[in-house]
Amino acid sequence: MTELRCRKTETLMGDKEEDDHQSEPEGHPTHTNGPVNTEDEESVAIGGANGKQQKDEDEVKDEDAHHKQEESNTPEVSAKRSKVSSASGFLQRLVRVFFGCLAAVACGMLYAVYLSTYHDRKFWFSTRQELEREITFQEGSGLYYYYYKHMLTAPSFERGFYELTLDNKTVSGQTINIVERLSLYPELITSFIYRVTNSQDFVEPIYFYVGAVFGLQAVYVTALFVCSWVMSGTWVAGMLAVAWYVINRPDTTRVDHAIPLRDNWALPYFSCQVTALTGFLSNNISSATEMFCYLTMSATTFTFLLVWEHSHYVLFIQGLCLFLLDSFDLVPPRKMADIHKVYLSSLFLAYLFQFQNPTLLSSPLLSLLIGSVLARYFQQKMKMGPLVARVMKLFLHFHLVFTTGITFSYLVKKLIPVSESDFILKFLEVKFGLNTTTDFVTNFLLCQESFQATGQDLFLRLTQASVLPFYFLVLAVCLLSTLQTIYRRLSGQPMKTNLKLEDGRIGEQPEVIYHVFHTLLFGGLVLLFDGMKYLWTPYVCMFTAFGVCSPDLWMTVFKWLKLKSIHPVVLSLILSTAVPTIIGFSLWREYCPRVLAELSDLQEFYDPDTVELISWIRSQAPLAAVFAGSPQLLGTVKLCSGSAVTSLPLYSDVSLLRRSEDTYQVYAMRSAEDVYKILTSHKTNYVIIEESVCNELSINKGCRIKDLLDIANGHVVYDKGEIYSFSKHGRFCQEIKLNYSPYTNYFTRVFWNRSYHVYKVNSVISFQY
Repeated sequence: MTELRCRKTETLMGDKEEDDHQSEPEGHPTHTNGPVNTEDEESVAIGGANGKQQKDEDEVKDEDAHHKQEESNTPEVSAKRSKVSSASGFLQRLVRVFFGCLAAVACGMLYAVYLSTYHDRKFWFSTRQELEREITFQEGSGLYYYYYKHMLTAPSFERGFYELTLDNKTVSGQTINIVERLSLYPELITSFIYRVTNSQDFVEPIYFYVGAVFGLQAVYVTALFVCSWVMSGTWVAGMLAVAWYVINRPDTTRVDHAIPLRDNWALPYFSCQVTALTGFLSNNISSATEMFCYLTMSATTFTFLLVWEHSHYVLFIQGLCLFLLDSFDLVPPRKMADIHKVYLSSLFLAYLFQFQNPTLLSSPLLSLLIGSVLARYFQQKMKMGPLVARVMKLFLHFHLVFTTGITFSYLVKKLIPVSESDFILKFLEVKFGLNTTTDFVTNFLLCQESFQATGQDLFLRLTQASVLPFYFLVLAVCLLSTLQTIYRRLSGQPMKTNLKLEDGRIGEQPEVIYHVFHTLLFGGLVLLFDGMKYLWTPYVCMFTAFGVCSPDLWMTVFKWLKLKSIHPVVLSLILSTAVPTIIGFSLWREYCPRVLAELSDLQEFYDPDTVELISWIRSQAPLAAVFAGSPQLLGTVKLCSGSAVTSLPLYSDVSLLRRSEDTYQVYAMRSAEDVYKILTSHKTNYVIIEESVCNELSINKGCRIKDLLDIANGHVVYDKGEIYSFSKHGRFCQEIKLNYSPYTNYFTRVFWNRSYHVYKVNSVISFQY
């Protein structure tokens, strides 16, 4: 460019000299008075002519070059060049997107195949009979599959749906809307698809159901892949996220042993929603991509609310993350308004589809939205002013939002009584040590593994898989950069929307800031509740994979270190490729043989006692019989026999938990008459006593069923820190096996094996001594 400018300057000077030389004879003719040397004049004339000719040739060459340069700078040529470069750039992006999508779909499909193979090897699923296959649905989750079968055996889909909305064959003495109570929309949709596609001609119902769940897990993994890819800019991050997810499968999903559980249906939609939200928050997207992300986020948010009764609590945590983004002015107000519309419309539609479920009206998510909208209306100038003024306004904003939200929730609960709300508050009081209670239901839930504090085993496993060390590194860098961004925003500095790699400001990307808040809030809940690890660990894998593969993260570190010996941009690009390559190679070398060994290892899962029990119920018990027992066992009884039961394995319903407490009294130190009255109040015909519960041995003595019952019934004595059970009656489940009066007056044993004893509740009391 410098050479062209010099040549252009020389040409202009030559033109000027030529003009002066040509104008000189015309304006000022030369007259000589003395004699003139003819030879000199001739030589001079010849030399001048030759010099002028050479000069003209040089000027012509310079003019040609100048004209060529001007032609090359014309708008037509520039437009042509820009079209060529844009076409080549578009082609490169298209190729990258194609191979990235191909890798994402391949990872999802391979994971689904892996789950199917592992499930078949673990339970010998393909070689079992139908009854044995259904028993493999553990933790009482088979109850959901029963209603899928019911929808397929109904004369029509409409008839089956109507019967489920007015169900009087599940819980004894009650007519309930089982679709609303159990969130059965996954079974309704799956059965509808099975009917419409005529799948009964080529696949069994149970395989179609299991395949649908495994297909959703493939979508789950694909969404994590895409989310990490979108944030880092390379699909290598997606492959690393999937690898970590599969390696840490015991801490990322429960699908391998309890397929029909609601979270196995719901969490894939939440993963898609988080991915769409990540793309929507990004600054470097087109309007068409933003609209696609918005529509995807709307559809997945509504579906997530529809298929899981606890989904609004998860969205409340997500709403807190977005609330912090908006409060610190880290995302455009337009986008926050669109996200609020998504939440409100999804809550409204879910409220209608769940038969006016009052729980959604009193949900913390709706209260947060109402508080945010009102606070934004009253504080329109909150994001203006100096640093101190903005901090004071920010504290006032927090106070206004949460005060308004709590007030709204209180008014809704007064207008529309929600029985679970008071119980949740009491549960949290006991959980955090603010109160103590002898209530069986509260203590029973606190003893569940999902509600207990997370042990060190989780963090040891994540460390061994190399996730946790890199996670802390990525989180530290992103969190410090986010804090810098928050300080700059509160100081009045604008955020850069078109960030470059050289800027080294990973904390100014709204999607990164969201995921920092997301992983911090869910990580805090994991420390309190072990069950939250299934919501936290997958995004730890995704977030860590994004960080180690992102050049922006390494550039941010080098910017802080003020690296000068090596060009930081080049080094960040090298590390963002080398580090994930080394991690991937080490994971492949260590864990690939283990994964293949899992698939080749034939495990033995067989429960002959339960099979014998169900076979007896099918063949000997009346169709209208009502069974009492533990909720998990009753879920299996309902699935395999269709008989009515006294309770269900649903821990989110307080009324069902109270019924479970009544049926658990067979393991308490109660009299035969007391137990008989309790069971007959629920119209029980048969009661099943489990040896594993009656003679339970556990390290945590206070969490055994019989210990919880003794505490609730006041049958305990405290002596020097030890708890001893004491009552004038023996333990019912042990005394009834002795087969003496008065137990034989009220109950008659009709079936027994090593694990179960079934007693018929006598309709007419026979006094035998």
